[in-house]
Amino acid sequence: MFHRLSSALPSEVQQPILVCTAHIHWDPEFCDVKLIQIMMLSNELNTILEDANRNYRNVNHHQPPIQLLLCGDFNSLPDSGVIEFLSAGKVSSDHQDFKDLQYKTLLHKISTCDRPNEFMHSFKLSSAYENIMPFTNYTFNFKGIIDYIFYTRQTMTPLGLLGPLAPEWFKDNKVLGCPHPHIPSDHFPLLVEFELSPNAHQSNSNGLIGRR
Repeated sequence: MFHRLSSALPSEVQQPILVCTAHIHWDPEFCDVKLIQIMMLSNELNTILEDANRNYRNVNHHQPPIQLLLCGDFNSLPDSGVIEFLSAGKVSSDHQDFKDLQYKTLLHKISTCDRPNEFMHSFKLSSAYENIMPFTNYTFNFKGIIDYIFYTRQTMTPLGLLGPLAPEWFKDNKVLGCPHPHIPSDHFPLLVEFELSPNAHQSNSNGLIGRR
């Protein structure tokens, strides 16, 4: 789901931000599907941002570049190909999550490929919750990190975030899994407060890596 950039006129917007929330396929057996889905999403986001920046600047040549927030339930652990692709900006075509299936023809259509056997996206992203939560999904048979908030790292700075529940609370309340009378969802909420860097308005970058 893509949130509207703004309901105001481009000339009235101080700092446009594109917020995207996504729900990636859930089944652990289909890690290749998840990775391809996030690559398709990145490609579409790149198109949306390039078009939006062009439209905004047609109205206001001094319009600051659009910043990106990408968040959601990616159903992928931190060591997965999905998170490697988003965090590192690239993934090898022979990554184990592709399961030795022949996806190269498809991947060339949805991702930048500047180096042999390596696919890239055009953003510089960081995870706001890296090494903060022991888990974001807490059920009877699974506990792990699968929800994320990614942001444009050159121009956005996390000021604070909502941390995890204390382990003692789960033990004291005998919470073995969620949903639970005290917690209505098996996913825990993520909340981050961001600051736009002072140079965001002067920078020509919106998190997009310059095309080689």
